Amino acid sequence: MQDIIARMNEVRGRTLELITPLSDHDLHRQHDRLMSPIAWDLGHIGNFEELWGMRQLPGSEEVYPQLDEIYDAVRNPRSTRADLDLPSREDLLRYLTTIRSSVIRKRTELQGNDDPLLREDYVYHMLLQHEVQHQETILQTLQLKQGDLYPLPAEGRTLPDGSSDGVGTFVTIPGGEMEFGTDQRSGVYDNERPAHRRSVSSFRMGRFPVTNGEYLRFVEDGGYRRKELFDEEGWRFLRDEKIEAPKYWIRDSDGWSERVMERVEPLNPLKPVCHVCWHEATAYARYLGARLPSEIEWEYAARFDPETGLPRRNPWGEDEWHEGLANLGIDGWGRAEIGAFPAGASPFGVEQMIGEVWEWTSSHFEAWPGFEAYPYDEYSRVFFGDKFRVLRGGSWATDAAAIRGTFRNWDFPIRRQIFAGFRLADDL
Repeated sequence: MQDIIARMNEVRGRTLELITPLSDHDLHRQHDRLMSPIAWDLGHIGNFEELWGMRQLPGSEEVYPQLDEIYDAVRNPRSTRADLDLPSREDLLRYLTTIRSSVIRKRTELQGNDDPLLREDYVYHMLLQHEVQHQETILQTLQLKQGDLYPLPAEGRTLPDGSSDGVGTFVTIPGGEMEFGTDQRSGVYDNERPAHRRSVSSFRMGRFPVTNGEYLRFVEDGGYRRKELFDEEGWRFLRDEKIEAPKYWIRDSDGWSERVMERVEPLNPLKPVCHVCWHEATAYARYLGARLPSEIEWEYAARFDPETGLPRRNPWGEDEWHEGLANLGIDGWGRAEIGAFPAGASPFGVEQMIGEVWEWTSSHFEAWPGFEAYPYDEYSRVFFGDKFRVLRGGSWATDAAAIRGTFRNWDFPIRRQIFAGFRLADDL
């Protein structure tokens, strides 16, 4: 496995690449009230690294404590962050470099120390995941950007072709009992722990995420005008926001197209539908007489190996991710077609469960039995309850360091800026 510091430095290089094309104005402006100015994200990455990579460790050190108030995510909701006195690009880059150098020095000094944050490089895996999660947040902002749209790189990873075989098909998942979650400590978050056993009844699950082509039929059949397909909150949101199609779909005299950053292309019917909220996903499922899977069903379908009776770390097994298994890591700059990654299928034959789009589930975000917050309440505990819905699986914009079969994401059911789609489930 790659050294954790080398991996952190690799990720930092990607962060800097993402902001290089941006003017100072675009770096500091708030492109949408749902998102922070990108300059805030950058400073927050450094401040979080200073807090956990220096101050919370033995021999606590402070470098820029005066920045704490600016980068406190709880004190400063996203909608207010444009009003903060954010540092210049040069000061932000200097801050990131200074903190990273200090963190590396301190790690060397603390070699052999048995502090819980240092065991198995716990804190450094946490810092790595935190930064790649902010990269995905920055990409959401860049997709929302108005005016001069964000230019995609001239060269990116070429995604494999998919296939129309299996569109709309279901896989039968026999019921059983599995150990959900994990007892792994380093490299996972507290809401993934502890491992615990649950039983699952037999069900059916979509072999692939719902595609643009399938969802287009719903749009053109008046799905967005059918009140009976939405709950009260979803219908009100749809009317208030005047929503008639997934976000970033464009309709003109030639038909439908879709925008990814600056690129506008005819709607590809084989790509997973993206930028739909939970209410849209649920309405589509009702339209077909199906439903969304629970997160328990999703994890069981992704991880359970009926031959061994044991859960896998990822659908394809215990191996580290590589480009032939799933569309992760940004470089493809968009979704692949369904059927593009058969090697990444789960033991049940469910495909593309990792990468492409975050998948909405029917579940609220709740603690696993025996949950203990670590190392701070604000990552998970404060979000448990019925306000949020769980998403699983990661997207094309997710780094491999931030996704696995046990990873749990969550958001408000009205969110559409996230790279989210869904797959269907059904009872047997």
